[in-house]
Amino acid sequence: MFGKFFTKVANDVALAAGKPVTFILCVAVVILWAICGPIFGFTDTWQLIINTGTTIITFLMVFLIQNTQNRDGVAIQAKLDELVRVSEAKNAFIGIEHLTEEEVEKFRRQCEAAAKRADKELEEREAGKKKAKPASRRSPAKPATAKARA
Repeated sequence: MFGKFFTKVANDVALAAGKPVTFILCVAVVILWAICGPIFGFTDTWQLIINTGTTIITFLMVFLIQNTQNRDGVAIQAKLDELVRVSEAKNAFIGIEHLTEEEVEKFRRQCEAAAKRADKELEEREAGKKKAKPASRRSPAKPATAKARA
């Protein structure tokens, strides 16, 4: 139950944080704080207010945004895994996000090499098709005249 509540709050906060109105509101708060500086004589308390406020908001936002990013990443990975599973792709790629960085890099190099081989084969086939087609010699078409049709 708490997980669903936290997920909803995290989604709502992350969505609200990304809106232009939220940015404008934050800029307005900073401008208001700056205007209050001369009124409070630029005291340590005046500085502490903005420092504490921004630190708390940043601290909490890191966890909310990380939670949202984690769920998005897992959801995207599940969708990609399903596409791999139902296609002609190799099922060996399912779950590689759990491997070490070195193991993932090995998979990436293998994919890159396979793509280069496929590109080379495609180029060779295209070149072979162009060579195999004989140049056709057609006589130029005679223009149709009104007299010839009548």
